[in-house]
Amino acid sequence: MTNKTFPGPARCVMVLGTTSGAGKSWLTTALCRYYSNLGLKVAPFKAQNMSNNARVVEGIDGAWGEIGSAQYFQALAARAVPEVSMNPLLLKPEADTHSQVVLLGQVSAELTDLPWRGRSQMVWPQIAAALDQLRAENDVVVIEGAGSPAETNLHASDIVNMSVARHAGARCLLVTDIDRGGAFAHLYGTWALLPEDERALIHGFVLNKFRGDASLLAPAPQHLQERTGVPTVATIPMQWHHGLPEEDGVFDDRSTTPGAVHTTVAVVAYPRISNLDEFQPLKNVPGLRLQWVRSPADVAGLRPTDWIVLPGSKATAADLAWLRAQGLDQSIAAHAGQGGTVLGVCGGLQMLGEALIDPEGIDGNGPGLGLLPLVTVFEPAKTVRHTSAAFGALAGAWAPLSGVRAEGYEIHHGQTAQHPAMAAKGDVAREVMPGIAWQNPAGNVLGVYLHGLFEDAAVLHALFGAQAPTLETVFDGLAEGVARHFDPGVLDALIA
Repeated sequence: MTNKTFPGPARCVMVLGTTSGAGKSWLTTALCRYYSNLGLKVAPFKAQNMSNNARVVEGIDGAWGEIGSAQYFQALAARAVPEVSMNPLLLKPEADTHSQVVLLGQVSAELTDLPWRGRSQMVWPQIAAALDQLRAENDVVVIEGAGSPAETNLHASDIVNMSVARHAGARCLLVTDIDRGGAFAHLYGTWALLPEDERALIHGFVLNKFRGDASLLAPAPQHLQERTGVPTVATIPMQWHHGLPEEDGVFDDRSTTPGAVHTTVAVVAYPRISNLDEFQPLKNVPGLRLQWVRSPADVAGLRPTDWIVLPGSKATAADLAWLRAQGLDQSIAAHAGQGGTVLGVCGGLQMLGEALIDPEGIDGNGPGLGLLPLVTVFEPAKTVRHTSAAFGALAGAWAPLSGVRAEGYEIHHGQTAQHPAMAAKGDVAREVMPGIAWQNPAGNVLGVYLHGLFEDAAVLHALFGAQAPTLETVFDGLAEGVARHFDPGVLDALIA
């Protein structure tokens, strides 16, 4: 890690968007690697993130904490150690109108119970302090906004967009998704709705996800600059295979790897799916096809060698009830009954058991799918930690993992153990990683608490004999892309 080069607080570059999904996270990650490649000490920052994709990072006083996955990857791109100050406020949706609030890495019951606007004044001092800490320790802080800064109904209680930009004196880029249409209206309307002092912080417009001949854009960028004084500084082409997981998006058939497909991995997409980003490396394994599953029709025709994956969930009991309502419980049971490969990760592991027991009202009670003789009890204390452990002897489809040491992370309220009554009768799951992973006697069903399995090169090699591109390769490719598609000198001028 380089020592701090610039005197005084870090230069701050901020990426704002005209909408969610415009490309803020992607561009922030690319800029983190671009500035790091200049030999500067760089850190990412997002004041508030709403996502059920979270990672375990260094917290306060030696405790592990949670931040959004996007900021975790941005820190790695910046060659920085991820820490909770990079995403001081994380909102994890549990229902359409309710989110669990994580402040500086730890769940806050008090903030979770507060209304949205009442929360802002309470958390702003911690947000500002976290940003100031990063500014004091780094040369450049690349800041990501949320949604759009022009949501006038939220402006008075804003703690993530222009309040952060003003506090940091950030030089801002405003990015829009031109593939959706109306890009120039989005850019102009966003700029026009900002107060004059905040407009002055916008230093460039960015057109993202462009398909076609860039020369056909003229004279729109010139007209936009005449009206706003802000130049369009980059036109970034559509990139289907940039290598980063979408922050809260899904993969589609465009991400199928080249060559003949030998295995389909069907991931059940229940409403409160979490940590879906951990499946990104599978998109790059030759011969794998990754697809979402939302109905029995989506799994019809799967072969026993194909996988059904039950991923993590922020509301396990509710997502299990949804799964049953779709009839997917029968489809999963039928696949497993025919010897088909089934994997449950965290909440998915809990669903595979016999029962969910919730004496404290944390998640909900309910019967499981009965594919593993386990029972899960939800407890108020959340397990949040990095984990490194070796698999024991596995059978069947999962046998290649026998003896493989895997690195990952755990985030769960539930504690899982053998079902006592079933165990007394000899129906016992094979515990293949103590307290973390279990397998059925037939060997085709595996449940694990360990997130991040497929980000481990040893696991990928054992299962598929293949290696996906490393994150370092992905980050360098992103940096090369922004260097190529931004107007010369723009990115360096933002930190001058």
